[in-house]
Amino acid sequence: MVRNVIGSALALAGAAAAVYSPFRAWYDGRQGSDYRVQDLFGGITGAQTEVVSSIVLPYVFAALVTLFGVMLRSRLLVALAGLVAVGFTVLWMVRQGQATGYLAVGGGLPGLGEGVAVALGGGVLLLLAAVVMRGRAPRVVGFEDPGEDGPQDGAGWYPPERPAGYPPADGPYAWAPELDDTQRLPTSPPPPAYGSGPRRPRPDPYGAGPGQDPFRDEWRGP
Repeated sequence: MVRNVIGSALALAGAAAAVYSPFRAWYDGRQGSDYRVQDLFGGITGAQTEVVSSIVLPYVFAALVTLFGVMLRSRLLVALAGLVAVGFTVLWMVRQGQATGYLAVGGGLPGLGEGVAVALGGGVLLLLAAVVMRGRAPRVVGFEDPGEDGPQDGAGWYPPERPAGYPPADGPYAWAPELDDTQRLPTSPPPPAYGSGPRRPRPDPYGAGPGQDPFRDEWRGP
């Protein structure tokens, strides 16, 4: 639980940094939102563009994937967002180096701005969050207790071996079809029907009268 909370915080921070980075200077004072998405595949140009068609789009996509990953506690989605952020930043650096012939950081020459560092940092935070997160816990499937008589259909239920000395008995769950007669379970005999048992003597609660046996139900004459 704690790992998921820490990983989610890192993922949200990385996603926020990735979306914020194109609005900072990327190269020679030019903001990342001034570069077209097509420039990442066809080469860097000086053409201006709108925000909706700039390289902001890949980072917004990474942020949306991060949100879904945090809600679903999916390490895979968070790692995918980190790869998108880092991958598009590195791709831009390659295209910018091809266009200018070099890449510099400071030193009085036109070079990389803080926006590139923020974008790379956001992507690294997303990858770190995917490592820290624990992910979703495995789902445990419970089994119902079949009760004393076992499952009603008898599927998948095998009784223990019959104790020595018990005779074979019949019944719906006395034995499994795959077992022989020596492994049958004993079953208790059914209760006797009402009135079929032996007649028990009962004493007279009011005392025996003349000619009456208190341990018999029939009347004995004088």
